Amino acid sequence: MHEDKRARGDAAARTGDPAGAARTEDHQYGRLLDGRYRIGPRIARGGMASVYEAVDTRLDRTVAVKIMHPGLGDATQDDDSFARRFVREAKAAARLSHPNVVAVFDQGRDESDGTTYLVMEYVPGHTLRDTISKEAPMSPERALAILDPVLSALASAHRAGLIHRDVKPENVLIADDGRIKVADFGLARAVSSETQHTATSGVLIGTVSYLAPELVVEQRADARADVYAVGVILFELLTGTKPHTGETPIAVAYRHVHHDVPLPSTVVPGIPAYVDALVARATTRDPSLRPSDATVLMHHVRRVVQALHDGVREDPELVADLLPTARAVEAAEEVGSDTTPEPVSSLWDGMPDLLPAPGREQTTVREQTTVIESGPPAPPPPTPRPSRPIPDDGGRPVQRRSRRGLALALVVVLLVAAVAAGGYWFGWGRYTSTPSVVGLEQAAAEAKLDDAGLGTDVEQVYSDSVEPGVVVSTDPRPGARILPGDDVTLTVSRGPEVYDVPDLAGLTVDQAEDRLAEVKMVLGRQVPKYSETVPKGQIVRSNPAFGTPAAKALPVSTAISVVVSKGKQPIKVGKWVGKDADKLEKALEKRGLQVKVTDTEYSDDIPEGHVISHTPASGVVYRGDKIELVVSKGPELVTVPSVRYMSTSAAIEKLEDLGFDVDKQKATIYLTGQVAWDTDPGSGTRVRKGSTVILYVV
Repeated sequence: MHEDKRARGDAAARTGDPAGAARTEDHQYGRLLDGRYRIGPRIARGGMASVYEAVDTRLDRTVAVKIMHPGLGDATQDDDSFARRFVREAKAAARLSHPNVVAVFDQGRDESDGTTYLVMEYVPGHTLRDTISKEAPMSPERALAILDPVLSALASAHRAGLIHRDVKPENVLIADDGRIKVADFGLARAVSSETQHTATSGVLIGTVSYLAPELVVEQRADARADVYAVGVILFELLTGTKPHTGETPIAVAYRHVHHDVPLPSTVVPGIPAYVDALVARATTRDPSLRPSDATVLMHHVRRVVQALHDGVREDPELVADLLPTARAVEAAEEVGSDTTPEPVSSLWDGMPDLLPAPGREQTTVREQTTVIESGPPAPPPPTPRPSRPIPDDGGRPVQRRSRRGLALALVVVLLVAAVAAGGYWFGWGRYTSTPSVVGLEQAAAEAKLDDAGLGTDVEQVYSDSVEPGVVVSTDPRPGARILPGDDVTLTVSRGPEVYDVPDLAGLTVDQAEDRLAEVKMVLGRQVPKYSETVPKGQIVRSNPAFGTPAAKALPVSTAISVVVSKGKQPIKVGKWVGKDADKLEKALEKRGLQVKVTDTEYSDDIPEGHVISHTPASGVVYRGDKIELVVSKGPELVTVPSVRYMSTSAAIEKLEDLGFDVDKQKATIYLTGQVAWDTDPGSGTRVRKGSTVILYVV
């Protein structure tokens, strides 16, 4: 299938992903839209609009602004459906307040040039399409963990009476901190008997790879169409491929109508059978066998997740409960049918082909959505006139009846009446309808069902939007036919699914990810930091910290940031020769090093008390390591001896033996110069070895 890659623009824009769309500039760059939004670089371009990074100058925050292409939705156009779609997107998103739905902040029209725009939440990150490209095929645990917040968002929309109608990986955003959000409710419509049609004037809009068969054949949509699209996404996550492909969009749509989605295990062996059954249930071509909405599918998903977490590889009961054929058999037994229902794979075989035919135009693609336009419906066949008795020559109908014929006719009438009565009884008469108890407390719902003569069976699911103890949904659905005395399964809210942050200290990053997955959380930002006690690569602490009030009762998909040890902090060995030994010792001990003076030596160059040398002489050391110092005693001092009355030669020899340089000079009274008289410095003076001593001779 060839899809318009530009359609990734909306999702790429809202995730702020430069890789998702090239950052280019155009005439919108730098303008102040509607006197409020300063338009920055274009970060995406779609079939009907471009998306820009912008600054809300009034609130001083970064937003994503979607601007409709010039000419679309103008008053001069015959069809302003594009502008209506913009307004509908804003209104649809405004009805939803959910942590997994991209918020729409504003919508308007700049009166200066008629520019229609939509202001959305700016989510830095990437799309699920990028994750599929990099990570798929992935494990069922990982795939279902990603799918859970998507279903939570869609369930909120379905409870509000909205269907998304364009669920696809490009519309699932994954923020840098791990949050998952569903975007682009631009095709969303309220569900009612009048608005279940997906098309107007023969136009069907949707993304062909994720179109439910009934959208193509009947052009009607309800929450089960979103369920089908989620099932296709689950198949992609598990296998890395789309279930149906083709040369053209219409060929892909044809395969969705006439072919079942394959079991994931046929592409990636080893996937448990109950995961196959979950995909089959969500993507069955018969919408009556699919989960009625995202809430019911989320319940099935969490049952499968529980089985995976428990390490169950085989669960025939769960498989039988999830497979769509099981529901069909039960339905047949309830109405007393003696025939086995037709296999799911052939339920749609009688549908017309999607190939071009007279009165039907070729499929075109806009913004990765398929638009199938068909000509006006063929006029209905003429109603045949009832036959009349043939008149005889006198103008009166010929009456040829006998008593035997009258009796036979009476018997036939009675038989037909009996069959009709029996058919009515077995098909309709013996049934009652399921009362609506959604939104009631469990006790009130059970009492209402008991008054209606029905039993109850209770299942509990987590819900972010329904109070604990309140009924989320029922099976059968409200208004569905049910035999008196049968049980109605109540799905009751357990409240938000919350967990405490586990103790991650001392774990590796991989181990921490696994531990967080057990409580349906994700690993967020990793902050590297030196640690003197935690080995390199292990987690020092989490944020929020384990055991603190902030780490209690957090919702699923919460991103937990961690501090990861870089090991001990290295301390560079400096050039410490000539430094004051006492000051250096105190400074190094403050940094956690052990300092020891191993020797002292005389030095003519290094003052007393300063470092002559140190070990190690260079490189790095760590806290607790030893530093050895050799400290100077200063220059070596020698006492000048008394040489008076010694012969000059003996005096010179004695002084030179002590390391002095001798400078012989005449004394004040000079005779022959053969006798030493005095020295300078004088005898008894301590001077540096090697100094010059003046010897006075007489």
